[in-house]
Amino acid sequence: MKKLQVLGTGCPKCRKLAENAEAAARQLDLEYELEKVSDIDGIIAFGVMMTPALAVDGEVKISGKVPSVEELKSLLE
Repeated sequence: MKKLQVLGTGCPKCRKLAENAEAAARQLDLEYELEKVSDIDGIIAFGVMMTPALAVDGEVKISGKVPSVEELKSLLE
C-alpha cells in the first residue's frame, strides 16, 4: 500500500493536487492511503518550502506545482 501525503495549508491548489493524486491512484488500481498534512510544522518537517507538495511513502516527489493526473500516474508507477 502506498502512502500519499499532500502537504499544504488547504488552498485551492492543495485540494486540486489531492484530487489529482487520488484520481491517478484509482486509475492505476493502487492500494493507497491519502493523508493531508496541513500544519506548518508537519510541512517543514518534510523540508518543503513551496506548497502544494506530494510525498509518496514519506519521500517528497513534487513541490510547488499541481501536476496533471497523467504526470502523477507516471510518478506513482
